[in-house]
Amino acid sequence: MRLSAGVEWALHCAVLLAALPPAGALTGRALAEFHGISESYLLKQLQALTRTGLFTSTSGPLGGYRLARPADQITVLEIVEAIEGPESMFQCTDIRKRGPAAVELELYRVRCGIHAAMLQAELAWKQVLRQQTVADLAALTGASIAPERAQKARAWLRERVRLSPAISPAGNPAGRESQTTERG
Repeated sequence: MRLSAGVEWALHCAVLLAALPPAGALTGRALAEFHGISESYLLKQLQALTRTGLFTSTSGPLGGYRLARPADQITVLEIVEAIEGPESMFQCTDIRKRGPAAVELELYRVRCGIHAAMLQAELAWKQVLRQQTVADLAALTGASIAPERAQKARAWLRERVRLSPAISPAGNPAGRESQTTERG
């Protein structure tokens, strides 16, 4: 199984946004710059995260992206599914019902063993991702980052974070709805 680069990018952006003060936001351009990635491709991922209610986006000179909920309330699975979709990773086409050994459809009473094994593996994988939050990833990242990189990141953030004076506890600017496009 291979996940798109968008999943990695979305997770890194979520971790970075988790490090912001409650009124802080970063533009899509700033998020792309920080990670050294394509802004146009990242914006598609940010739109998906905003559309699914994991991130919020506000317009204006103090606008940008922020987490829609506290980092400990956003799971890794939610981010993966926002980018990749909730569909099953394994698509059984039931090829056992074809070819020279095929029998009448009524005789296929038990789920294909291969399909069952793949579903079991997917459920286990999803359970692990469901138990990990953005806050967990932020803690792991913080513990593994070189002090020099942490210092550079803090300095970079101080220059680019946008602080809004009117942020509600949920992280949304007072009286404003989430937007799905890049702002600011």
